[in-house]
Amino acid sequence: MACCGGGANTAGAARLRLKPLLWGLLLALLLLRVGWLAFTPLQPAAGDPVLQLQAAGGPLELTLRGTLLSDPVPSGAGCRALLQLPVGRTELRFKQCPALQQGWRLQVQGRLRRPQVSPHPLLAAPAERLARQGSFSQLQVQDFEVLQRAPTPVADLRRRMAQALVQHAGPNNGSVLAALVLGSAVVPVPAELREAFRAAGLSHALAASGFHLSVLLGVVLPLGKRLPRLGRLTLAAAAMGLFVLLAGPQPSVLRAVLMGALALGIVECGYRGRPLGILAASALVLLLARPDWLLDVGFQLSVVATAALVVSARPLELGLRRWLPGWLAVATAVPLAASLYTLPLQLLHFGVVPLYAVPANLVVAPLLTPLTLGAMALACLAVLLPPLLPLVTAPVAWLSNGLVAVVKLFAALPMAQWQLGRPAPGLVLLFTVALLALAWPALARRWRLLGGALFALVVAVQFSLLSADQLLLVHQGRLDLLVARHQGRAVLVSSSGDGFSCSQASQLARGLGVQRYDWALLLDPLAPEQPHCWQGQAGLVMASADGSLPFQPGQRLASPGLSAAPVAIESRAIQLQLGRWRWLLLPDRQALWAWRQPSVLRGRLDGVWLGFAPSARERRHLKELGAKRLWLSGTIPAGLPAAWAASGPSGYLQAALG
Repeated sequence: MACCGGGANTAGAARLRLKPLLWGLLLALLLLRVGWLAFTPLQPAAGDPVLQLQAAGGPLELTLRGTLLSDPVPSGAGCRALLQLPVGRTELRFKQCPALQQGWRLQVQGRLRRPQVSPHPLLAAPAERLARQGSFSQLQVQDFEVLQRAPTPVADLRRRMAQALVQHAGPNNGSVLAALVLGSAVVPVPAELREAFRAAGLSHALAASGFHLSVLLGVVLPLGKRLPRLGRLTLAAAAMGLFVLLAGPQPSVLRAVLMGALALGIVECGYRGRPLGILAASALVLLLARPDWLLDVGFQLSVVATAALVVSARPLELGLRRWLPGWLAVATAVPLAASLYTLPLQLLHFGVVPLYAVPANLVVAPLLTPLTLGAMALACLAVLLPPLLPLVTAPVAWLSNGLVAVVKLFAALPMAQWQLGRPAPGLVLLFTVALLALAWPALARRWRLLGGALFALVVAVQFSLLSADQLLLVHQGRLDLLVARHQGRAVLVSSSGDGFSCSQASQLARGLGVQRYDWALLLDPLAPEQPHCWQGQAGLVMASADGSLPFQPGQRLASPGLSAAPVAIESRAIQLQLGRWRWLLLPDRQALWAWRQPSVLRGRLDGVWLGFAPSARERRHLKELGAKRLWLSGTIPAGLPAAWAASGPSGYLQAALG
């Protein structure tokens, strides 16, 4: 290879002079690409079916033809899959999971609609997810026809491996083993188990990454030790290509493969590679090709965790040797460095800190390498020698069962996920600067002191925000969620008791830094769909199935600084006390009679919430209440008074009460 030949000193000097110029050029190109992406929002191409929706002004009955980009995956009560059209993409929504496969051509008939947008920054929504995938519409499938069953050997291979492992090792153990080979992005790991891995801080174990590639190369490269250079490189390239085929071209996978290829090429050429430079070069190349990956959470976590191992793992190990045995210092330094560096991203995207991530990683570390090797061996047997699979599955499944048991143990510990809320991006940036100043080994002591002071300031600001009095209204369709916070405690009032509402309430709790609501009041005339979900959200859940309030005048729900009480018989009007603030909640027109009760009008009234659009006569009565604020759920009416505010069809209102 030309790169491996010796060069004159002048040539080496020239390369050194060109290196800063090359890095500067790559960085400038990256900034241009990212800037273009930031100021040019994703738009549907001409011919995309969403344009027909815009012209029709609402949902549309359509028949579409296209190719499935993935197998249907469970989602809520049904399944979803992405369909590639001649122009654009759309997401298919099935009521039941059909026996369809990636690569098949379909003709589908159904109702086309725009995906739901997020009513609040803390809540995930299909619109944002689909836009990142190049889709701007959803089709509720009523009927479909398979036009062509195109051969998909790679997808068939993945499916065959995963099905064989699940069949012989069971749903939990089998899905874990399949994820160790293929990655959790292409393997349907049970939701409860996936959540347990996340709570324990072990999600990375199921994600295809550099660790899995290193295990694979650790087996393959020794086999080619006596081969010539070209043979070794070819063998390594084949292993990395197989890894990409099986795990899919995910950002974290391509980052690991590109780093591995660069590092291997540099070593084979007789040079000494610099891991941080290799990481930076790999990230720059990938972002130049796909600048949108800068916003991909998996890519961010992969790059930052790798940088942590390169920069700080060794210094942390040397520091830990003062208090720990050598082997324990080595084992602790790696997860500790990764946890520290990825902490800002954890807070920015999820608002939680897995408290036991480091000890959990210490316990499972001895299991991961043999498990990954065993899973790879089982996957190979599933393809090459299926009859032998039942004979060798038992010991690997036993190890997998041990891993699952450890994960569930750590996930069940108190405060396994410390919910600190999702800080503002500016606070996260300051927090990152403070952590880098504390963890970067080359910085002088004065910078470490400044970093410590900045760290303390950011933490103090975030905790002061979490303890402030606040009222939040989130409106989406027929759903209204009211979250009242006082000195770190929180309560919930929901207009609906279905499973979707519980899921939204749970996301809000995590984003706001609420470990658990003190109590939840459900105003749904129907009984809650998933009582176990609501019971997991709040210490006390009050609901009624006949449309009335679950408590009567003279009774109240109360926790320190927060209370709710009915204001009239046969009315769903509620008086909400939030610290020294007093709000009147009127979810429907029946509750309007509560105004006329003298007891309601005694004392100061700081705000009123309406779950409906008031008529002109009702507006006049509302003005007589003299409330400082009035919130409306739904579309903003014309001529809205200055003291009134409306959420819009899908939006939120928020007030800091202090």
